[in-house]
Amino acid sequence: MNTLVIYICTLMKHCFDLLAAMVGIVVLLPVWIAVSVAVRLSSPGPTLFRQIRVGRGGQDFVLLKFRTMTIRSGSETGTFDAGDGSRVTKIGRFLRATKLDELPQLLNVIRGDMAIVGPRPEVRKWVEMNPERWAIVHAVRPGITDPAAILYLDEEKILANVPDPERLYREEILPRKLDLYVEYVRTRTFWADLKILGQTAIAIIAGAPADPHASGRREVGIAEETQQSVEQHKK
Repeated sequence: MNTLVIYICTLMKHCFDLLAAMVGIVVLLPVWIAVSVAVRLSSPGPTLFRQIRVGRGGQDFVLLKFRTMTIRSGSETGTFDAGDGSRVTKIGRFLRATKLDELPQLLNVIRGDMAIVGPRPEVRKWVEMNPERWAIVHAVRPGITDPAAILYLDEEKILANVPDPERLYREEILPRKLDLYVEYVRTRTFWADLKILGQTAIAIIAGAPADPHASGRREVGIAEETQQSVEQHKK
């Protein structure tokens, strides 16, 4: 792919992201207001959760989400809560299940921190474990959804069922996510992004990956390997 084509595709994607984010905010404003009120009434604390993540070019940015947990010091810098649902509020469980907690990231898209579709951003703690591969991923803006997010739609449940969720994430899930992130960066197209958006919507509604063959049979193997790893950790 030559430089001109890459530039045109990137410009097209960015324009689409901005337009989609602005339209999304306007159309979903009543939902935004209702969720904001519900979060404030659910427990003491702010409506939005802010956390430092690593974005394009390896630069830090502040990722926004609706708060789904009770407040704890240190979470903004990457304290790991995998598999721990003790602090999740009732409204938080609903927001996580429907992915409505990600809605404020439309503001991240408008600010230029994120794209609608792209590799999910991580905290620096995890990036520093494999900087060479993350350097490839950070060639593009991180996104709200991507193939890994669809495949690991039930990641929280997987992590909640093992005695050492951080180890499982570090040794099994994150490396596989990185495989998918790198593959996305190397094969991304505007039309593929639209397909990923459709698959994300179906996955959220159905509660399972929309199309296990979306990026080839490899994802199915990854999911099976992860499940086997879960069983091993249980033993």
